[in-house]
Amino acid sequence: MNTEGISMYGLPGAAARERQVAGAFKIVYGWMSAGLALSGVVAWKTAESGLWRNILSGPWLWVCLLGELGLVIGLSAAIRKLSAAAAAGLFLAYAALNGLTLSVVFIAYDLALVQRAFFISAGMFGGFAIYGSMTNTDLGRVGSICGMALWGVVVASLVNLFLKSSRLDWIVSLAGVVVFSGLAMADAQKVRRLADAEAELDGETVRKLGILGALALYLDFVNLFLHLLRLMGRRR
Repeated sequence: MNTEGISMYGLPGAAARERQVAGAFKIVYGWMSAGLALSGVVAWKTAESGLWRNILSGPWLWVCLLGELGLVIGLSAAIRKLSAAAAAGLFLAYAALNGLTLSVVFIAYDLALVQRAFFISAGMFGGFAIYGSMTNTDLGRVGSICGMALWGVVVASLVNLFLKSSRLDWIVSLAGVVVFSGLAMADAQKVRRLADAEAELDGETVRKLGILGALALYLDFVNLFLHLLRLMGRRR
């Protein structure tokens, strides 16, 4: 019996393709989940221990924020030169550092509200990620528009530090939810395209690009959560 045609076009080939896609998804969403878990644990322990007071006082908050920015830029810019292990280390370092700054969330909001916002964010993110992974519509334009709109959200947020307008804060929070929902769809589609291209890339490159994809989705989720949290409740 000639099995060549079956290997190329039948179930075995389809099964191999499914394993390829599942492997790429496992890398991306596995690292994303690990980063979120690490940030959550660090944030909770920092809030519980009272260390958050030290972070908010003096230069430590700026040290954390600039350190996070440097890690994101460094990881994105040097991803081709880094080993997969080094990329993973930088990603986890960023997640831990971000956990320090996220600790103020447990101080500023009631725990029940934080939990509710987290689960709603998880549901929204999951839905948008699934859509982005499955749709045949090119979401590149959506990602570009949301990327440009993000600058507007950042500028408006900085302006409102001085205006302290509750209405502008509500508008910025709502805009942030919309922007990061769109970015979640677009970035999830990029993950699918990485999975489609896995056969053409070596394993090391796939792992590195997977970590970079995990970073993008991590940022989408965290920012969606923070804007939704601001939209849902009042700070203490």
